[in-house]
Amino acid sequence: MLKKIFFLGISAGIFSAVASIVYSRVYIFALGDQFSKIINPASLTGINLLGCLLAALGYWISKRLFGTKAEIVFNISFTLVSFASIVVPFAVTLPYNIKNPEYFYGLAVPMHFFPALGWFTLRPFFFKEAVSEV
Repeated sequence: MLKKIFFLGISAGIFSAVASIVYSRVYIFALGDQFSKIINPASLTGINLLGCLLAALGYWISKRLFGTKAEIVFNISFTLVSFASIVVPFAVTLPYNIKNPEYFYGLAVPMHFFPALGWFTLRPFFFKEAVSEV
């Protein structure tokens, strides 16, 4: 079980890192390359992998503590943590030479939801009981 949860965390981290890199490339193409020193592919990969591995640890702890209610508790917790984490981009001090600093929030805030989206997207591939019959 722990091995499966770990691989889900790694897979979701890679999935969300790729989504973040693609999103940042599209955003930078549309609005200009002014945030590449702050948000780059290496930092996106690292933070997404870290976020999803922490989610895997949280999911494992949730399974141990809450049993059959673990899925609900974990999903709500992960969503709340994702919403709470959007405070971080607003706390970042940007360099003074950036022309349009308000564009940074449009780049950074949506990416805080990518680890949760990656997790929720890939979870049914790892745990078949997550797939319900219609």
